[in-house]
Amino acid sequence: MGEGLRFEASGGVGTVTIDRPAKRNAMSADMWRALPGILDGFAADPDVRVVVLTGAGGNFCAGADISELDDIHRDDDSHLSTVAERALAAFGKPTLAAIEGYCVGGGCQLAAACDLRFAARGARFGITPARLGIVYPAAATARLVGLVGPSAAKYLLYSADLVDAAHALRIGLLDEVVPEGGLHDRVAGFTATLASRSLLTQQATKDIVDAIVAAGPVEERTRRWLAEVAASGEVEEGIAAFLERRAPEFPWKAPLR
Repeated sequence: MGEGLRFEASGGVGTVTIDRPAKRNAMSADMWRALPGILDGFAADPDVRVVVLTGAGGNFCAGADISELDDIHRDDDSHLSTVAERALAAFGKPTLAAIEGYCVGGGCQLAAACDLRFAARGARFGITPARLGIVYPAAATARLVGLVGPSAAKYLLYSADLVDAAHALRIGLLDEVVPEGGLHDRVAGFTATLASRSLLTQQATKDIVDAIVAAGPVEERTRRWLAEVAASGEVEEGIAAFLERRAPEFPWKAPLR
């Protein structure tokens, strides 16, 4: 793995920790390169049902390492940050960003590529290319607009100002704000819930929602997933568990190829 990225799996949850606290977890070129491979490993592990992206030392990520911008920010499609962001957004299982402290620039780019974003009340958010004269990558801009809308996206990109967690929640950049000191427990409880649910339902939901957002072929995708459901045994197990008042043991684990 690249410098500054740690990863582990436990209890159905894979965790990627950005661990470079001396630089507020700024992502080096090697770290951007390493993230897609880490995600590939979690995708291939049937015991991993959900992935959490978080930061060490009280911050999520202060963005790309400015000293390596020439390597990180190439032409739009080969931005190392864009490649990593796309890998995270395309990851088939549920993903959640657990955010404390600074979530700035490339940190926001990574958080936005996750399915869900939970943050501690004291977190701060900013998207800062206007401070450096950089054009924000098109894929990241489109994802941001999809989350917060065009006006809020322009506010963040024009100003490069930091906003607090309440502001981020109000515009849709966050899904939940947690009192200080409670983020770890809240994320652990929520991801345990996700890991107990049907991965087939979750992956189908992600695929279909993403297709709707992209105005893609929703009907064909839905038919494929209905065929997968019919062959999976998921519904039978879910009904049996409900009637027997026990936790379900859903049999479907392999992502649809």
